[in-house]
Amino acid sequence: MVQRILDPGQIESLDPSAIPRIRLPERATFFSTRARRLRTLANGNAIGGYLRLMASLADAQQQVLAKFAAAMPSADAIAQAQQNSMPLVPASSPQRDPAWRDVLQRLLDRVEAAGAVAPALARVIDALRLKSAAELDAQADAIVSQRFNEVEPATAPFIMAALQVVWTDLASRFDVPDIPYVDVPGTCPVCGAQPVASVVRIGGPYQGYRYLQCGLCGTETHSVRVKCSNCDSTKGIAYHGVEGGSDALKAESCDECHTYRKIGYQEKDVDIEPLADDLASLTLDLLMNEAGYQRSGPNPLLWPDVPSDR
Repeated sequence: MVQRILDPGQIESLDPSAIPRIRLPERATFFSTRARRLRTLANGNAIGGYLRLMASLADAQQQVLAKFAAAMPSADAIAQAQQNSMPLVPASSPQRDPAWRDVLQRLLDRVEAAGAVAPALARVIDALRLKSAAELDAQADAIVSQRFNEVEPATAPFIMAALQVVWTDLASRFDVPDIPYVDVPGTCPVCGAQPVASVVRIGGPYQGYRYLQCGLCGTETHSVRVKCSNCDSTKGIAYHGVEGGSDALKAESCDECHTYRKIGYQEKDVDIEPLADDLASLTLDLLMNEAGYQRSGPNPLLWPDVPSDR
């Protein structure tokens, strides 16, 4: 008898019930862990100054999250989402909690209080403070819907940071059995946003399994390895890295949809943090673009500057 050797994806698909489907964000440490990783990655990085600014913003997010509680959906709303395989609290909903705008102002206060504010940053903060509620909501709508031609790249990271606080709060307070199954590949079952990157985790029940981390609420959803997280294809999947760079972070490309998303390996670097490592690896993005692949979606803290005539 010929012994059959299974690849990781086949192994994971044998008994899906044994694999933890969801990892909810650790409320007490989620943003502080990201801040610490951003500061580590800033050393010697071409965009080190920006990474340190985002670390200060992540610290502010952790501080604000500690004293924030958004309105949770009703039991009926949860049941309806489960029945229809829809996200529990979609960020694109017109019923977005208006408290996010207060969160934004509190984040800006803390960033200003954290240290000297360069003139360029001061202009961004002033611009945000001068926006009306309607203008802020319009920007939030454009960001969560990824209507790039409507997004203001300079202010978008701060608006996104405020939205992250609200939805991370919500995600951290759900029980895993409440989380519905969502059919669209890569879509977060909590907020409906797209993943920023994936990570193959180590330790306990998560050992060796890949999780897609939502760029908005931080919820991680199990995804079979060697499978495109954008189109669900298992064909033409390849992995790319920077020559001489770390083996802990790769770009997973798909020849079916011609996109890529980064993947980190905790067994090679236990401190991998999907959003932070994705943001700090712009060289890998440049290499992938040169190879003809496009990102599956932007990093929530760095938005593309789209020409106004598009």
